[in-house]
Amino acid sequence: MASQAHSLSYSGCNFLRQRLVLSTLSGRPVKIRKIRARDDNPGLRDFEASFIRLLDKVTNGSRIEINQTGTTLYYQPGLLYGGSMEHDCSVLRGIGYYLESLLCLAPFMKHPLRIVLRGVTNDQVDPSVDVLKATALPLLKQFGIDGESFELKVVRRGMPPGGGGEVFFSCPVRKVLKPIQLIDPGKIKRIRGMAYSVRVSPQMANRIVDSARSILNKFIPDIYIYTDHMKGINSGKSPGFGLSLVAETTNGTFLSAELASNPQGQGAAMLPEDLGRNCARLLLEEIYRGGCVDSTNQSLALLLMTLGQQDVSKVLLGPLSPYTSPRPAKVNCTACVLKIPLATQGINAFFSCWITKQKRPSQTTHVRFVLIFAVIQLAEASHIHDYTQRQWFRELTLIRFS
Repeated sequence: MASQAHSLSYSGCNFLRQRLVLSTLSGRPVKIRKIRARDDNPGLRDFEASFIRLLDKVTNGSRIEINQTGTTLYYQPGLLYGGSMEHDCSVLRGIGYYLESLLCLAPFMKHPLRIVLRGVTNDQVDPSVDVLKATALPLLKQFGIDGESFELKVVRRGMPPGGGGEVFFSCPVRKVLKPIQLIDPGKIKRIRGMAYSVRVSPQMANRIVDSARSILNKFIPDIYIYTDHMKGINSGKSPGFGLSLVAETTNGTFLSAELASNPQGQGAAMLPEDLGRNCARLLLEEIYRGGCVDSTNQSLALLLMTLGQQDVSKVLLGPLSPYTSPRPAKVNCTACVLKIPLATQGINAFFSCWITKQKRPSQTTHVRFVLIFAVIQLAEASHIHDYTQRQWFRELTLIRFS
């Protein structure tokens, strides 16, 4: 391995995407050890290796070293270059797994990004392309990322396990982001959706629409759910169906929910009526959670706020999702890699939500002191000198670790 004296060191496979994305944005090299070292199949998975290859394509001069077992990764980021390219994503994860990171990187590239991604467009694990198009793109426009070349289009649909989908994504370059003030979500004014089906009867999509409307019509009349049935080469390699719903508020907030059928040959068969009703209930739950950003895009909004101008940005969030929920490893990654102090309001919301919402596993006394020390460092960097009087700090120091 090359000289890695000045690289940040991490352990484990958790937050691999976040660490590599933040490393690319900040220019700081990272070294990640013990990647599933005790697993029966140790090392990087195929979808993670595909993600690393994608980072290598969108950058120029990146240096990537992986040991023979795949348990140690060294990544020295290059210049975010952009341009036109294609990438074949692993069918083990959806295209949304890769697209989420591209949404963070694309605005800061040297040339506008135009990329074709091939793989699974809709699955049960990652955000679908339909949801990201309906929610993430309007959120990016709030930060000033907009233009004729800003586009996300589904060319072909692909369901697991075979995939075969194709997505086109293009994004202009924006070196400076606008601060946002999203503190009033407003009232729900309309609901839109997309019921899709591939390699099954077109009636599947219609049955999904009828069952979803049977629940949503009780709350609001302005509901329109499109049906999308692709045939032939545009339908991918595996059968399946699903539904994505988006609720829009009077103040331009988009809240989403989605559900897809079980992959072919896996699990019990799912009726389209059950899928439609369950997806409608998920949307109602997302609306109940509230906030100006839905659960899927919470981390994207917080990252863009951190990368914006030296001005106060405010955003109202509902309960943090498991992906966004701040844990010690993720706090360390964001604070140490970017080296950007957070606003006072952000520190209060950050730790207040953490203390009240996060489940606290058993920890050692050593971890307690490391955690408190990290909090004090963040508070001092943000010029919060009275942190000892804050409620969240008192609750943190009183946590009992079993």
